[in-house]
Amino acid sequence: MYRKKNRELQSQIQFISLEDLVPQDHILRAIDRAIDFSFIYDEVEGLYSSYEVGRPGIDPVSLFKIVFIQYLFGIRSMRQTIKEINVNVAYRWFIGYGLTEQIPHFSTFGKNYVRRFKGTDIFERIFNHILQEAVSAGFVDASAVFIDGTHIKASANRNKTEKIAVTMSARQYQEELDREIGKDRDKHGKPPLKKDDTPKKATRTVSTTDPESGLFVKGEHERCMAYVANTACDRHNFILGFHVDAGNIHDSQMFHNVYEKLAPFADEIESVAVDAGYKTPGIMREIISSGKIPAVPYKRPMTRDGFFRKHEYVYDEHFDCYICPANKVLSYATTNRDGYREYKSKSSDCAQCPYLCQCTASRNQVKTVTRHVWAEYLEQAEEYRYVPKYREIYRQRKETIERVFADAKEKHGMRYTTMRGLAKIRMQVTLTFACMNLKKLALWKKRAGKLPSDLIHFLHQLLFNVRIIPVFEQNIA
Repeated sequence: MYRKKNRELQSQIQFISLEDLVPQDHILRAIDRAIDFSFIYDEVEGLYSSYEVGRPGIDPVSLFKIVFIQYLFGIRSMRQTIKEINVNVAYRWFIGYGLTEQIPHFSTFGKNYVRRFKGTDIFERIFNHILQEAVSAGFVDASAVFIDGTHIKASANRNKTEKIAVTMSARQYQEELDREIGKDRDKHGKPPLKKDDTPKKATRTVSTTDPESGLFVKGEHERCMAYVANTACDRHNFILGFHVDAGNIHDSQMFHNVYEKLAPFADEIESVAVDAGYKTPGIMREIISSGKIPAVPYKRPMTRDGFFRKHEYVYDEHFDCYICPANKVLSYATTNRDGYREYKSKSSDCAQCPYLCQCTASRNQVKTVTRHVWAEYLEQAEEYRYVPKYREIYRQRKETIERVFADAKEKHGMRYTTMRGLAKIRMQVTLTFACMNLKKLALWKKRAGKLPSDLIHFLHQLLFNVRIIPVFEQNIA
């Protein structure tokens, strides 16, 4: 038995408020209560004309809320976002438009970007304001920071490329390294190296569709044009800072740009967790010199099969030399331009050595072992690796920064980009991460509002100070 539905109700006129049509547990209600969006008026001050000439523009808060909807729900384009807003009463309610009010054209934001927002830091300021709201609410725990990079596939055909010669940029710490090399050579009685101002050239594969993207190669089967977003987050997956660049730039070259974004949290940070790609002398020096503890993994030696590993050559700090497995001395020879001291054996010792085939394949039968002038920072980081506390912090990477990237790609549309050009990709990443922080801020405030104030205080003490209930913390993340 069934009852036929009365289809006449589809055209029936009813008196109802838009407020009544939005479910009370909708995420946009929580977001609207979590933050006062009127701060956007202050952020756009000076970007709009102060003269009342022509047709007035769309309200900036409504404009940015339209963009937030796109990145909150991972809608693929602004055109599709406007279509969704037209038929979704919750979206209309969020941006402040009535049931019959005409939604702005999908090109509105693009025109505002070109005329007002391009070349400004408006998106970074919005990101920082949302993050500061989370900090003020006590939700951010930056005692441990997790840094990693993820690639975003560019809107470019990998078969439409060309080879061009480009000038390689200097490393962030090159000047400090040059001074250290000069001191080390002087200490060993070596003359200073002649300054080489000749720009280093390299051949790069550049897309003719999006020249600012870079060729990302992962293994033999994955090659695509992409961008890379190096990102830092806290224990609770709040994004604290990031840097976006072409996909052919290695994560270690972008570390400094991300690390300097963490300056507001410098006093709170105790440990910095990074993967093996960041385990370089320069990066370890930067972390340790700033008073932080690096949490790093084991890095497999890049040694040919069948040959001795570097750790089998023992460094004698007192005599500044290496001892090989045959108990022969490798003496200091020089310090090269890359900051590595070279220790070499005597060919007479190696010629009759029974371990020669396991030691070196050089024609002159001389074994060379290198040691960076900042090697002590790497060794110090390796010692921290055996401390259970920092080993546990590194283990949390898969629950923090890796989860941030997974959510950004699966839920917020950051796996691919339909935009072209580094500036627009930075805007996309900034708005995506701002919306992710906004969503987490809203959910945490909503859950905190359901708990008694004394219980909230007790839980904050446990989570942020004592940290003895990680299971509960994972549940509320």
